[in-house]
Amino acid sequence: VSNALGTILPLEELIEIAHKKNIPVLIDGCQSVPHIPVNIKKLDADFYCFSGHKIYGPTGIGVLYCKSKFLEKMKPYQGGGEMISSVTFDKTTYQEAPYKFEAGTPNIVGAISLGSAIDYVAKIKLENIFLHEQKLLEYITNKMNSINNVKIIGTAKNKTGILSFIVKNVHPNDIGTILDNEGIAVRTGHHCCQPLMNFFNIPATIRISFGIYNTLNEIDKCVDAIKNAIKLLR
Repeated sequence: VSNALGTILPLEELIEIAHKKNIPVLIDGCQSVPHIPVNIKKLDADFYCFSGHKIYGPTGIGVLYCKSKFLEKMKPYQGGGEMISSVTFDKTTYQEAPYKFEAGTPNIVGAISLGSAIDYVAKIKLENIFLHEQKLLEYITNKMNSINNVKIIGTAKNKTGILSFIVKNVHPNDIGTILDNEGIAVRTGHHCCQPLMNFFNIPATIRISFGIYNTLNEIDKCVDAIKNAIKLLR
């Protein structure tokens, strides 16, 4: 899933193309895992990672899935307790994967908290989360399309709960500042995707993203605040 546009990418097709050329594939799933069901085996990705805070867990911890054949080949990048099998003056022997990559005292509290967050999402079910966010996305898309001088960036049919937009002759940061003063949290900027901004020939966008806790009433307040910001700035 594109963090800038919300577009759901055809990963299975892209991974298959890469594998035909013997290219290993790492997927950044930060924007996928909290919003849509993910089947790692079906994707056949070699690596898959996501951050804990993206799935309602704590910061400072995440998940990295890796096929065993790569885990066995890769060397440790850190040294410390628990990742050593034996040590002599002549050589060091590491534990088998994944333990050889887990040096020192782990983030115990973070791991327990992340596990609870994953259990929480699993209890609600990602299928239900996806349907809820699709309802919100459709609702706000219709409202934003009715506002003069607003252009939605990223209009693919296959999207998840993200809406990026710009306002004609108004910098996204100015809109974001006014919304922030109204207690509405949006993200402004290039979203770590400057080549994408260059493709659309824009400096940045205002990005609205949804979670399981957002409501239609909140969208109404957000849209009203956007309209007021446009009146103030244009």
